[in-house]
Amino acid sequence: MKELVARINVAIGEFSTNANLQVENGNKAAGTRARKASLELEKLLKEFRKVSVEAAK
Repeated sequence: MKELVARINVAIGEFSTNANLQVENGNKAAGTRARKASLELEKLLKEFRKVSVEAAK
């Protein structure tokens, strides 16, 4: 579970960095990277939800 949380934190950081670059500088490549990071983050959060529910049983 700790590894999963660490992966989520990395994805959040990547998303945040690239989203800010797009917003502040109009960097289209950063926008693409932010969208990719958001998809990875969504996948990781679903995995976290599944693991968390199993651990709560």
